[in-house]
Amino acid sequence: MLRWLVVSWAMNAVVLGVTGWILGGVTFHGSGWTLIWAALVFGILNTVLKPVLKVVTLPLALVTFGIAWFFVSLLMLWLTAVLINGFDIHGFWNYVAATIIVWALNIVVDALFRDDRGRARAVLA
Repeated sequence: MLRWLVVSWAMNAVVLGVTGWILGGVTFHGSGWTLIWAALVFGILNTVLKPVLKVVTLPLALVTFGIAWFFVSLLMLWLTAVLINGFDIHGFWNYVAATIIVWALNIVVDALFRDDRGRARAVLA
């Protein structure tokens, strides 16, 4: 379990780093520590707050065919940027693009590190 949390934290750092590399509007101001802390906060928000918000926004998600949950994911990035000094996303469209990139990269990460039943594969065994 602990091993998977560390790997998840590292993957969040990679995903956020790639997002910053692709988008000029996502910056860490050259600090690796900012990236690491942003990944930690982003992971905690996605683990704790995002499921609660998905339940709360379920009626709206049903009406909007799930688009509301896109904005829940966008909110997780915004909160990370608010909480971590030095991690900045400039402008609404950079938030939209960053949310799409993080979503796409997480699909790749999940495909690499999850088995057919959705369980974490043995990582660094």
